[in-house]
Amino acid sequence: MNKLTEREDVRDLVRKKYGEAALKVLAGQGSACCGTTTDEGAACCGSTTNSDCCSNSDPISGDLYSDTEAAEIPESAILASLGCGNPTALAQLEEGETVLDLGSGGGIDVLLSAKRVGPSGFAYGLDMTDEMLQLAERNKAEAGAQNVIFLKGHIEAIPLPDSSVDVVISNCVINLSADKDKVLAEAFRVLRPGGRFAVSDVVVDGALPEAVRQDMEAYVGCIAGALDKDDYISKLTAAGFSQVTLEPTRRYQFSQLPGSWSGLPLADQEALDGKVMSAFIRAVKPL
Repeated sequence: MNKLTEREDVRDLVRKKYGEAALKVLAGQGSACCGTTTDEGAACCGSTTNSDCCSNSDPISGDLYSDTEAAEIPESAILASLGCGNPTALAQLEEGETVLDLGSGGGIDVLLSAKRVGPSGFAYGLDMTDEMLQLAERNKAEAGAQNVIFLKGHIEAIPLPDSSVDVVISNCVINLSADKDKVLAEAFRVLRPGGRFAVSDVVVDGALPEAVRQDMEAYVGCIAGALDKDDYISKLTAAGFSQVTLEPTRRYQFSQLPGSWSGLPLADQEALDGKVMSAFIRAVKPL
């Protein structure tokens, strides 16, 4: 197993794997996860085998968007979707609002948000991976979206002014950051007073074995970096948010999840069933 030591180690691996996923979609080779696993680990959240991702039965990323939503955006945006939820469906976006998606990938949630907020609203997408940004720009052009801008940068240092957006969304990305306190502080900074934080993310209900926490494959697979649910709530409160809620949306069998568990006894694996879950996390920046 690879020891998680430096924040740049994590960032570089995430950038590499998600870049590979984007290139696969750009080349017209199907789903971003399908067939992209290497000896260094899974290419995206939740992918365990080729059959999982190719059949859209991936335990984390599969079946998140309705047929109606899929019809509203380019197919390649769906193929590049690596999330664990559907924040645009749960964020209750309104006409005229400005939305920021942290870790926007191929742009699926940005493009859906742009439709929800209408021509008087606006949607930003922020991503650090050049290949994902290239794919997102192609999807934007195909969708004919005029109220969308994709930005290059890190979610720990959002390149937008203070109090500039109404809603911050994210889809299974904050768990990938090695500095979650900074991410949440930045989300708070760019939100206007009264603005909403509404993200889907992977969280943990209880402790994970250290072997899992230190596994790079599990990190890129959105498991090793996941916060305990109570820690997530505490960090949001510490960042200044109020009205913090966390709603589980899917619980996973540990045997379904990506990672190298050869050294973990079967009984320990079974004890973790249901401990890892997707959740919808809401909070408000006070007036």
